Amino acid sequence: MTELSQSAAVAPWCDRCGEAAATGAHTACAAARALEPPRYCAHCRRRMKVQVLPVGWSALCVEHGATEG
Repeated sequence: MTELSQSAAVAPWCDRCGEAAATGAHTACAAARALEPPRYCAHCRRRMKVQVLPVGWSALCVEHGATEG
């Protein structure tokens, strides 16, 4: 498994809204990400398969693998 959340700060895409990370501060996205899992891959902008469990979540990008939280 790869750990996408650590490298999301240098990734070109926002992992919540899927827009370019350089287009704004994404403060609303950062606040929402504190409570919910990522929806888009921060590396390739693909929509991820997300599963929310009582003990956490997992997100799967078909290109970059899985991440958990």
